[in-house]
Amino acid sequence: MADQQRLRALVRDQVLALAAPADLRERRSRLRLLEAIDRLPAPFSRMSGPTHVTGSAIVVGRRGIVLHRHRRMGIWLQPGGHLEPGESPWQAARREAAEEMGLSLSHPSRGPRLVHVDVHPAPLRHVHLDLRYLLLAADDEPRPAPGESPDVRWFTWPEALAVADGGLSGALRTVGGGRPAGT
Repeated sequence: MADQQRLRALVRDQVLALAAPADLRERRSRLRLLEAIDRLPAPFSRMSGPTHVTGSAIVVGRRGIVLHRHRRMGIWLQPGGHLEPGESPWQAARREAAEEMGLSLSHPSRGPRLVHVDVHPAPLRHVHLDLRYLLLAADDEPRPAPGESPDVRWFTWPEALAVADGGLSGALRTVGGGRPAGT
């Protein structure tokens, strides 16, 4: 229980330390996330209910940004997913991105950097309280693990913005839309 409380406090501090929201969607998402992590008995466990925290990554490098086409939804997204037991959102973001992209990734030199929050409906009638962290990649070609999305590639910033949904476009604008921020 103490670990859950500590993680709640860390996430709350990260969200409150963010710069101004990218748009109204992110402003609302931040408020919903802060309310939910205080209200839900186990917000970091997908087994505790239909609303839970997820971790995803905005993967950047000199070539631009890496996205993958989601297998079920068919749209281009940042990598991410559910937290494993005992895992933080920034650890989940890095693990999921490495699995889905097949790239060697790192957090910025000063440590994990939360860059965006998006609350959205997910498949199977649940809600993701998504925390999006900046991850840095070398210029390697993506090589996703077997069973992951086979459609993964580098995008220039304008290309990524052109295919992004509302939540991802806010994250891209926050990160810089053309610069690998945080490097």
